[in-house]
Amino acid sequence: MPLSPLIRFGTSTWTYEGWQGQVYKKQYTKSAFARECLGEYCQYLHNGEALFRTVGNDSTFYRPPSTQQLTRYLNQIPEDFEMCFKVWEEITIPSYAKQPRYGPRAGQPNPRFLDAKLFNEMVLTPYREAKFEPHAGPFLFEFQRHGMSNEEFCSRLDRFFGQLSQDFRYAVEIRNAGLIGPEYQKVLEAHGVSHVYNHWSYMPPLAEQHTRMGNFTAPFTVLRLLTPLKMSYEAAKKRAEPYNKIVGELPYMRRETAELVRKAIGESRRAYVLVNNRSEGNAPLTIQVLNDQLKEGSN
Repeated sequence: MPLSPLIRFGTSTWTYEGWQGQVYKKQYTKSAFARECLGEYCQYLHNGEALFRTVGNDSTFYRPPSTQQLTRYLNQIPEDFEMCFKVWEEITIPSYAKQPRYGPRAGQPNPRFLDAKLFNEMVLTPYREAKFEPHAGPFLFEFQRHGMSNEEFCSRLDRFFGQLSQDFRYAVEIRNAGLIGPEYQKVLEAHGVSHVYNHWSYMPPLAEQHTRMGNFTAPFTVLRLLTPLKMSYEAAKKRAEPYNKIVGELPYMRRETAELVRKAIGESRRAYVLVNNRSEGNAPLTIQVLNDQLKEGSN
Protein backbone atom coordinates (compact mmCIF):
# COMPACT_ATOMS: atom_id res chain seq x y z
CA MET A 1 0.00 0.00 0.00
CA PRO A 2 1.29 3.50 -0.77
CA LEU A 3 1.70 5.87 2.15
CA SER A 4 -1.11 8.41 2.42
CA PRO A 5 -0.05 11.85 1.14
CA LEU A 6 -1.62 13.25 4.33
CA ILE A 7 1.31 11.84 6.34
CA ARG A 8 4.56 13.79 6.63
CA PHE A 9 7.52 12.27 8.42
CA GLY A 10 10.60 14.21 9.48
CA THR A 11 13.22 14.48 12.18
CA SER A 12 13.35 17.07 14.97
CA THR A 13 16.21 18.77 13.16
CA TRP A 14 18.54 17.79 10.34
CA THR A 15 22.06 18.78 11.40
CA TYR A 16 23.39 15.64 13.09
CA GLU A 17 26.90 14.81 11.99
CA GLY A 18 26.31 11.29 13.32
CA TRP A 19 24.17 10.71 10.21
CA GLN A 20 27.22 11.03 7.94
CA GLY A 21 27.32 7.86 5.85
CA GLN A 22 23.62 7.24 6.49
CA VAL A 23 21.60 10.30 5.46
CA TYR A 24 24.59 12.30 4.25
CA LYS A 25 26.96 10.92 1.64
CA LYS A 26 28.44 14.19 0.37
CA GLN A 27 31.56 15.66 1.91
CA TYR A 28 31.05 18.95 3.78
CA THR A 29 33.48 21.20 5.55
CA LYS A 30 32.77 21.62 9.26
CA SER A 31 31.52 25.17 8.75
CA ALA A 32 29.36 24.34 5.71
CA PHE A 33 27.61 21.22 6.99
CA ALA A 34 24.73 22.84 8.93
CA ARG A 35 24.31 25.50 6.28
CA GLU A 36 24.21 23.23 3.22
CA CYS A 37 23.04 19.74 4.18
CA LEU A 38 19.26 20.39 4.16
CA GLY A 39 19.05 19.73 0.43
CA GLU A 40 20.61 16.29 0.81
CA TYR A 41 18.35 15.57 3.81
CA CYS A 42 15.31 16.13 1.59
CA GLN A 43 16.65 13.63 -0.97
CA TYR A 44 17.11 10.76 1.51
CA LEU A 45 15.40 7.65 0.11
CA HIS A 46 13.86 4.59 1.73
CA ASN A 47 12.83 1.80 -0.62
CA GLY A 48 13.26 4.19 -3.53
CA GLU A 49 11.00 6.93 -2.13
CA ALA A 50 11.78 10.18 -0.34
CA LEU A 51 11.32 9.44 3.37
CA PHE A 52 11.26 12.99 4.74
CA ARG A 53 8.54 15.42 3.66
CA THR A 54 8.95 17.72 6.64
CA VAL A 55 11.53 18.60 9.30
CA GLY A 56 11.57 20.40 12.62
CA ASN A 57 13.71 23.43 13.35
CA ASP A 58 14.64 23.66 17.03
CA SER A 59 17.08 26.55 16.62
CA THR A 60 14.27 29.05 16.13
CA PHE A 61 13.31 28.54 19.77
CA TYR A 62 16.32 30.71 20.65
CA ARG A 63 15.87 33.39 17.99
CA PRO A 64 13.48 33.96 15.09
CA PRO A 65 14.95 33.19 11.67
CA SER A 66 15.88 36.05 9.38
CA THR A 67 14.42 36.51 5.91
CA GLN A 68 17.86 35.64 4.50
CA GLN A 69 17.98 32.38 6.47
CA LEU A 70 14.50 31.38 5.28
CA THR A 71 15.46 32.17 1.68
CA ARG A 72 18.48 29.88 2.05
CA TYR A 73 16.15 27.07 3.17
CA LEU A 74 13.87 27.72 0.19
CA ASN A 75 16.81 27.28 -2.16
CA GLN A 76 17.42 23.77 -0.77
CA ILE A 77 13.99 22.23 -0.26
CA PRO A 78 11.78 20.62 -2.94
CA GLU A 79 8.38 21.95 -3.91
CA ASP A 80 6.34 19.58 -1.74
CA PHE A 81 8.24 20.01 1.51
CA GLU A 82 7.24 21.78 4.73
CA MET A 83 9.28 22.90 7.72
CA CYS A 84 7.93 23.01 11.26
CA PHE A 85 9.55 25.82 13.22
CA LYS A 86 9.63 26.15 16.98
CA VAL A 87 8.39 29.52 18.15
CA TRP A 88 10.82 31.94 19.80
CA GLU A 89 11.02 31.36 23.55
CA GLU A 90 10.33 35.04 24.25
CA ILE A 91 6.73 34.19 23.34
CA THR A 92 6.43 30.88 25.21
CA ILE A 93 8.20 31.18 28.58
CA PRO A 94 6.22 32.88 31.38
CA SER A 95 9.42 33.53 33.34
CA TYR A 96 13.13 33.23 32.64
CA ALA A 97 14.93 30.24 34.12
CA LYS A 98 17.84 30.86 36.45
CA GLN A 99 20.40 30.27 33.73
CA PRO A 100 23.44 32.42 32.87
CA ARG A 101 22.28 32.95 29.27
CA TYR A 102 19.42 35.14 30.51
CA GLY A 103 21.75 37.49 32.37
CA PRO A 104 19.92 39.93 34.68
CA ARG A 105 16.56 38.58 33.49
CA ALA A 106 17.23 35.15 35.03
CA GLY A 107 14.48 34.22 37.47
CA GLN A 108 12.33 37.20 36.44
CA PRO A 109 8.82 37.17 34.90
CA ASN A 110 8.75 37.52 31.11
CA PRO A 111 6.64 40.57 30.17
CA ARG A 112 6.49 39.38 26.54
CA PHE A 113 4.90 36.00 27.31
CA LEU A 114 2.17 35.31 24.73
CA ASP A 115 2.54 38.77 23.24
CA ALA A 116 0.60 38.52 19.97
CA LYS A 117 1.93 41.82 18.62
CA LEU A 118 5.53 40.69 19.16
CA PHE A 119 4.81 37.34 17.52
CA ASN A 120 3.21 38.93 14.47
CA GLU A 121 6.01 41.48 14.05
CA MET A 122 9.14 39.56 14.99
CA VAL A 123 8.27 35.96 14.13
CA LEU A 124 5.84 36.01 11.21
CA THR A 125 7.25 38.99 9.29
CA PRO A 126 10.36 37.17 7.93
CA TYR A 127 8.17 34.30 6.64
CA ARG A 128 6.03 36.76 4.74
CA GLU A 129 9.06 38.64 3.38
CA ALA A 130 10.65 35.38 2.19
CA LYS A 131 7.30 34.21 0.75
CA PHE A 132 7.71 31.06 2.82
CA GLU A 133 3.99 30.43 3.47
CA PRO A 134 3.60 27.41 1.10
CA HIS A 135 6.44 25.63 2.90
CA ALA A 136 5.51 26.51 6.48
CA GLY A 137 4.25 23.56 8.46
CA PRO A 138 2.56 24.19 11.81
CA PHE A 139 4.44 26.57 14.11
CA LEU A 140 5.33 24.71 17.31
CA PHE A 141 4.64 26.55 20.57
CA GLU A 142 6.59 24.60 23.19
CA PHE A 143 5.58 25.47 26.75
CA GLN A 144 7.92 24.11 29.41
CA ARG A 145 6.48 23.07 32.76
CA HIS A 146 5.16 26.07 34.67
CA GLY A 147 3.09 26.94 37.73
CA MET A 148 0.11 28.63 36.06
CA SER A 149 -3.34 27.32 36.79
CA ASN A 150 -5.31 25.60 34.06
CA GLU A 151 -7.73 28.51 33.99
CA GLU A 152 -5.04 31.19 33.62
CA PHE A 153 -3.06 29.32 30.99
CA CYS A 154 -6.11 28.54 28.88
CA SER A 155 -7.41 32.10 29.19
CA ARG A 156 -4.11 33.57 28.02
CA LEU A 157 -3.84 31.02 25.22
CA ASP A 158 -7.36 31.86 24.07
CA ARG A 159 -6.65 35.59 24.01
CA PHE A 160 -3.34 35.08 22.20
CA PHE A 161 -4.61 32.86 19.38
CA GLY A 162 -7.60 35.14 18.92
CA GLN A 163 -5.17 37.84 17.75
CA LEU A 164 -3.12 35.81 15.26
CA SER A 165 -3.22 35.70 11.49
CA GLN A 166 -5.01 32.72 10.01
CA ASP A 167 -2.50 32.59 7.14
CA PHE A 168 -0.41 30.13 9.16
CA ARG A 169 -1.06 27.00 11.24
CA TYR A 170 -0.22 26.60 14.91
CA ALA A 171 0.34 23.71 17.32
CA VAL A 172 0.78 23.73 21.11
CA GLU A 173 3.11 21.41 23.01
CA ILE A 174 2.73 21.38 26.78
CA ARG A 175 4.79 19.65 29.44
CA ASN A 176 2.24 20.02 32.28
CA ALA A 177 0.24 16.80 31.97
CA GLY A 178 -2.50 18.18 34.22
CA LEU A 179 -3.44 20.77 31.60
CA ILE A 180 -4.72 18.18 29.15
CA GLY A 181 -8.49 18.16 29.40
CA PRO A 182 -11.76 19.74 28.22
CA GLU A 183 -10.83 23.38 28.90
CA TYR A 184 -7.54 23.17 27.01
CA GLN A 185 -9.16 21.12 24.24
CA LYS A 186 -11.94 23.67 23.83
CA VAL A 187 -9.50 26.59 23.44
CA LEU A 188 -7.43 24.83 20.79
CA GLU A 189 -10.49 23.69 18.87
CA ALA A 190 -11.98 27.20 18.89
CA HIS A 191 -8.91 28.51 17.04
CA GLY A 192 -8.14 25.47 14.85
CA VAL A 193 -4.88 24.91 16.74
CA SER A 194 -3.46 21.39 17.13
CA HIS A 195 -2.33 19.76 20.34
CA VAL A 196 1.16 18.32 19.90
CA TYR A 197 1.11 14.67 21.01
CA ASN A 198 4.54 14.58 22.61
CA HIS A 199 6.25 11.38 23.70
CA TRP A 200 8.36 13.01 26.38
CA SER A 201 9.87 12.06 29.74
CA TYR A 202 7.08 13.11 32.10
CA MET A 203 4.00 13.25 29.88
CA PRO A 204 1.34 10.52 29.62
CA PRO A 205 1.52 8.03 26.75
CA LEU A 206 0.27 9.25 23.37
CA ALA A 207 -2.95 7.23 23.50
CA GLU A 208 -3.78 8.58 26.96
CA GLN A 209 -3.23 12.13 25.75
CA HIS A 210 -5.78 11.55 22.98
CA THR A 211 -8.26 9.99 25.41
CA ARG A 212 -8.00 13.07 27.62
CA MET A 213 -8.35 15.40 24.63
CA GLY A 214 -11.45 13.60 23.39
CA ASN A 215 -10.74 14.33 19.74
CA PHE A 216 -8.40 16.22 17.40
CA THR A 217 -8.67 20.00 17.49
CA ALA A 218 -7.53 21.08 14.00
CA PRO A 219 -7.56 19.91 10.35
CA PHE A 220 -4.06 18.57 11.05
CA THR A 221 -2.23 17.01 13.95
CA VAL A 222 1.38 16.92 15.14
CA LEU A 223 3.26 14.16 16.95
CA ARG A 224 6.72 14.68 18.41
CA LEU A 225 8.60 11.57 19.54
CA LEU A 226 11.23 13.00 21.85
CA THR A 227 12.43 10.74 24.68
CA PRO A 228 11.42 7.47 26.35
CA LEU A 229 8.75 7.97 29.00
CA LYS A 230 9.94 8.23 32.61
CA MET A 231 13.48 8.99 31.44
CA SER A 232 15.14 12.38 31.82
CA TYR A 233 16.51 14.32 28.85
CA GLU A 234 20.06 13.85 30.16
CA ALA A 235 19.64 10.08 30.52
CA ALA A 236 18.02 9.80 27.08
CA LYS A 237 20.87 11.78 25.54
CA LYS A 238 23.52 9.61 27.16
CA ARG A 239 21.67 6.45 26.08
CA ALA A 240 21.31 7.54 22.46
CA GLU A 241 24.63 9.18 21.57
CA PRO A 242 26.18 9.23 18.98
CA TYR A 243 22.77 8.74 17.31
CA ASN A 244 23.90 6.27 14.67
CA LYS A 245 21.79 3.20 15.57
CA ILE A 246 18.66 2.06 17.41
CA VAL A 247 19.70 1.64 21.04
CA GLY A 248 16.32 0.57 22.40
CA GLU A 249 13.03 -0.01 20.61
CA LEU A 250 9.89 1.59 22.07
CA PRO A 251 7.11 -0.68 20.75
CA TYR A 252 4.29 1.12 22.61
CA MET A 253 5.41 4.45 21.21
CA ARG A 254 5.52 3.03 17.70
CA ARG A 255 2.13 1.37 17.99
CA GLU A 256 0.38 4.40 19.50
CA THR A 257 1.95 6.68 16.90
CA ALA A 258 0.65 4.50 14.08
CA GLU A 259 -2.81 4.33 15.66
CA LEU A 260 -3.05 8.11 16.08
CA VAL A 261 -1.83 8.74 12.53
CA ARG A 262 -4.36 6.25 11.13
CA LYS A 263 -7.12 7.87 13.15
CA ALA A 264 -6.14 11.33 11.89
CA ILE A 265 -5.95 10.40 8.20
CA GLY A 266 -9.18 8.41 8.58
CA GLU A 267 -10.75 11.78 9.41
CA SER A 268 -8.93 13.43 6.45
CA ARG A 269 -6.54 15.33 8.73
CA ARG A 270 -2.89 15.85 7.87
CA ALA A 271 -0.42 14.24 10.25
CA TYR A 272 3.08 15.58 10.94
CA VAL A 273 5.36 13.12 12.75
CA LEU A 274 8.66 14.55 14.00
CA VAL A 275 11.13 12.11 15.54
CA ASN A 276 14.08 12.92 17.78
CA ASN A 277 17.24 10.81 18.00
CA ARG A 278 16.77 10.57 21.77
CA SER A 279 13.62 8.47 21.45
CA GLU A 280 15.23 5.27 20.12
CA GLY A 281 18.75 6.35 19.16
CA ASN A 282 18.47 7.11 15.45
CA ALA A 283 15.49 9.07 14.17
CA PRO A 284 15.78 8.08 10.47
CA LEU A 285 15.64 4.37 11.38
CA THR A 286 12.64 4.93 13.66
CA ILE A 287 10.86 6.75 10.82
CA GLN A 288 11.62 3.91 8.40
CA VAL A 289 9.88 1.46 10.74
CA LEU A 290 6.86 3.74 11.24
CA ASN A 291 6.65 4.38 7.50
CA ASP A 292 6.66 0.64 6.77
CA GLN A 293 4.11 -0.13 9.50
CA LEU A 294 1.69 2.45 8.13
CA LYS A 295 2.17 1.22 4.56
CA GLU A 296 1.50 -2.36 5.58
CA GLY A 297 -1.41 -1.46 7.87
CA SER A 298 0.21 -3.49 10.65
CA ASN A 299 1.12 -2.72 14.25
